[in-house]
Amino acid sequence: MKLSELIQERYSDLSKSQKKVATYVLDNPRKIALEPAQDVGDSIGVSETTVIRFCYSLELSGYAELQKAIREQLLFKESSLDAYQQSKMDLEQQPHFLEEVMERDRSAIYATMKQIDEKYYETAVEKLAKADTVYILGLRSSFAAAHWLTFTLNLVRGKVHQIRPETEDIIQILSEMNSNSVLIAISFHRYLKQPIRIAELAKQQGAFIIGVTDSQLAPIQQHSDVVFPIYSPNKSTLDATATLFSFLNALVAGVVVKGKGKFQKRQEDYRALDSDFLFMKGADR
Repeated sequence: MKLSELIQERYSDLSKSQKKVATYVLDNPRKIALEPAQDVGDSIGVSETTVIRFCYSLELSGYAELQKAIREQLLFKESSLDAYQQSKMDLEQQPHFLEEVMERDRSAIYATMKQIDEKYYETAVEKLAKADTVYILGLRSSFAAAHWLTFTLNLVRGKVHQIRPETEDIIQILSEMNSNSVLIAISFHRYLKQPIRIAELAKQQGAFIIGVTDSQLAPIQQHSDVVFPIYSPNKSTLDATATLFSFLNALVAGVVVKGKGKFQKRQEDYRALDSDFLFMKGADR
C-alpha cells in the first residue's frame, strides 16, 4: 500500500496533533525527506515525540523509515492522467474491456458508500433543504459536476447558484452569503487555490460549507463543516467521475425526500407553464 493511502486509512484514528503531522507530510514531502524530525515538529507546532509517534501509528519503525517511504513514493508519483492511462492499459488484455471499466466504477461507488459518514450526509441534506440559497463551486475537472448539480438541485428546490469566477464578481457573491447559505465546494487533485480561498471566505461569512473531494486530508477540509471523500482506486480525477456523480445524485435524492412538499409544489408550478415551444415529440413506441 502506498504511504498516502496508508495515511488516509489511519487518519481517523490519529490524535489531533498527529493529524497535523499527517497533513504536513502529504503537503510537504520534500521537507520530510530532507529535514530531521525535530525541525518538522517545530514547523508544525508539535513536539518531536509527536512526529515519531505518528510514524509508529503507521506501523513504521521510526522517522527514518518514513523518510525512506517519502523518497520512494511521494517524490516520484505519477500525474493523475498518467495513473488513469496506466489503469486502462492494465485492462487492455481483458476479454470484456467495457465490463471491466464499468465494474471498477461500481467498486469505487461501493467503496465510497462505506467511507461516508451517514450523520454527515443527513446533516448536509438538512442544510441543503432549509438553506435560503445554495452556492456550488467546481472548476476545471470539477466544473461539469458543479454544473450538473446546480441544474438538478435547482429543479428540486430553487435558489441554487453556480459560482463562475471567470464571469462574476466573487466579492459581491460572498457579500450576499450568511448563516442561511450553503456552499458546496468540489475540489480534486490537483487542488486549485481559488476554490479553497472562496470556501474560506464563505465560511467567514457564516455559510455552511460542504466539501466534496478525494481525501479527508485534502486542503478543502480545513474550511468545511462536513467533508465527503470520493474514492478513486488510483487517485485519478477522471476515474472518480462516475462515483462523484453517483454521490451528488444521492445528495439531490435526499433533498427531494426531505422537502417533498416543496418539491411537489415546484413540480406543479413547472408543469403548469406552457413549454411546448421548447420540446419536440418523439416517435410513438
